[in-house]
Amino acid sequence: MPKNKIILFCFLFSWIGLHPIAAISLEKTAIEQKILQAIQGKNATVGAAFSIDGQLFTFNDEHRYPLMSVFKLHVAIAALQKMENECIAPDSLRFIESSQIHKDTYSPLRELYPEGNFYLSYADLMRYAVSQSDNNACDILIDYLGGIDIVKDRIDKLGITNYNLTETEETMHSRISNCYNNWSTPSSTLQLLEKLYNEPILNEIHTEFLKNILIETSTGKDKIKAGLPDNIVLGHKTGSSDRLDDGTKIGDNDTGVIYLPNGKLCFLAIFIKDSRESDQTNAQIIADIARIIYNSAIQK
Repeated sequence: MPKNKIILFCFLFSWIGLHPIAAISLEKTAIEQKILQAIQGKNATVGAAFSIDGQLFTFNDEHRYPLMSVFKLHVAIAALQKMENECIAPDSLRFIESSQIHKDTYSPLRELYPEGNFYLSYADLMRYAVSQSDNNACDILIDYLGGIDIVKDRIDKLGITNYNLTETEETMHSRISNCYNNWSTPSSTLQLLEKLYNEPILNEIHTEFLKNILIETSTGKDKIKAGLPDNIVLGHKTGSSDRLDDGTKIGDNDTGVIYLPNGKLCFLAIFIKDSRESDQTNAQIIADIARIIYNSAIQK
């Protein structure tokens, strides 16, 4: 190696050793390059954020990404807060009217109770809304809260910014362009997850309950989960839209918490908007970025 290159290399090594910020910056650049390679040639806008040990990484975080069913996490937190205020136990029953069971929407709950007029516990409503992404269950919880504006008000009071909520599942299905009105940056949703895990925004019982139903999530097995080793525990919430008349997929998302082998937690959010790719390609993008994030996280 030429002498001048040896001197440059030694200087760079010394700089990194003496200046952690420089090392972090180089690592961030390396992760960005890997993500850029993963999305190269893809006709979609992709954003991501992850954090571990309080260090935040973001990619394309300045865009407004339609939340889709990820907003059910916001709804669940707001509903559990109200249940605490009203001393409603999770196993308490709520009457579900037939008018609350809509026919033209994704709803495993409707398959069991197609005519409505039945009782269901708040805990089961939450499981349907979060773990199975049931649209009717979500809107029933919004009705319990008093409307989507109340959901936003409760989340606002947690100090969450760079997001918006004005739509229910029903209003998004009645007019597909309304899906753009419920939006977030990846880092904003990440911040909400971090608060759930690290701050007392819910009591201990409700916190553990929500963590567990995030782990029980049955949707999106081809998204973040596909990018992780089989033995890794993931708690997450997915979101996916229908397509516009021109074939554009409004949103395809996954956000959650990876339980790392060393006991640490890695929070991540990967959002895709305005994609002209197939659902399979969108899912592969999310899985590939999740793999990049996981590989970086286990080196911490």
